[in-house]
Amino acid sequence: MVGRRPLGRRFGWLWTAYAASAYGSGLGFGALPLIAVLALDASPAEVSALSAVGPAVGALIALPLAPWVEFRRKRSVMIMMDLTRFAAMATIPVAYAFGLLGFVQMLVISAVVAAAKIAFNAASGAYLKALVRPDDLLVANARFESTNWSSIAVGPPLGGAAIGVFGPVVTVVADALSYLLSALCITAIRGREEAPQKPGGGPARAGALFDGWRHILGHPVLRALYFNQMLVAGLIMATEPLLALLLLRQLGFPPWQYGLAFAAPCVGGLIGSRLARRVVARYGRPRVFRTVGTLRAVWLIGLAFVRPGVVGLVTVMAVELAIIINMSLYSPVLATYRLEHTPRHLVARTLSAWSIGQQASIAVLTALAGLLADATGPRTALMVAGLLMLTTPLLLPRYDRTPQREPEPERNPA
Repeated sequence: MVGRRPLGRRFGWLWTAYAASAYGSGLGFGALPLIAVLALDASPAEVSALSAVGPAVGALIALPLAPWVEFRRKRSVMIMMDLTRFAAMATIPVAYAFGLLGFVQMLVISAVVAAAKIAFNAASGAYLKALVRPDDLLVANARFESTNWSSIAVGPPLGGAAIGVFGPVVTVVADALSYLLSALCITAIRGREEAPQKPGGGPARAGALFDGWRHILGHPVLRALYFNQMLVAGLIMATEPLLALLLLRQLGFPPWQYGLAFAAPCVGGLIGSRLARRVVARYGRPRVFRTVGTLRAVWLIGLAFVRPGVVGLVTVMAVELAIIINMSLYSPVLATYRLEHTPRHLVARTLSAWSIGQQASIAVLTALAGLLADATGPRTALMVAGLLMLTTPLLLPRYDRTPQREPEPERNPA
């Protein structure tokens, strides 16, 4: 059973750190667009800009950080990025309390958090590959995926209720504190971590910034998966601010229903992530990539047909449930394949390149969706996003001719 496979105490602390920040982010799910709508009376273009410009600038900030993360002790990097996110998010309730919260500040915070998240995830992935055995990578990634979706299932309803009682920034406080708790958990991982050595022992060359992309684009299957994931993630995330406008402003859903619409379907994330190992063992990864990758794409268009009342709420929940089951099965398989086919000395840069490309896609598509929503309304923009999503299976790899990498010598990270 996936849920009973022991991976060791150090993985337990890493998993606990992930859970702490995931549940904090679950409470603050969609908090920045929600604050923009409820507290700053932002326009559709401004709400989309908050979800687009901040992550885009964050991706640019993260670009030169990739080689730095690669050749630093990963635990130290993770702690530093957690503390950075805590400090950035903590400025929101302070500014709100003094009546100084503004849209520019929200953009800056969004960029800082996005950059820190990319750097943290790159360090975490590299540390995970050194921490667990190759045969356990899918188990570990499935546990992270399961935790992610369970946090979204629990967090948004509680966050929506808390916002209704205490105001729009209360969930931001919880999110900020969760990063502090994550840093404490990573600090609790015992043992000495060896500092990675730069190739040749000298300073990193200028081209090291782009080594992650060279690896991805030079690998036929990773290349196909990369472009597919960029488009899928960009289109899904572009719908978040559109749905906030449609549900909260046009259809009059209260915040708690908005949170419930995204939280209840996340039970599907527990199902998909726990099935990942068995499905791969039975059908193989190429079939999972093709079949499940296609099934992720066929449901998004349903969000364009949401109506007021219970029927509309059920429509959103049904669409999200179908998407999430397939995403949660697909994602740990993708994450494991990516780690298995990336050499240790390139993991942080490859994961950074992957995240930067995905963030750039999210930023561009969210901005375009916001402009389209301004001109035609959020429902039309949702329809366009759904139609584009139907084309994404064309980017999936048809088959995998790339041989499995030989296992690399195990390195104890501590």
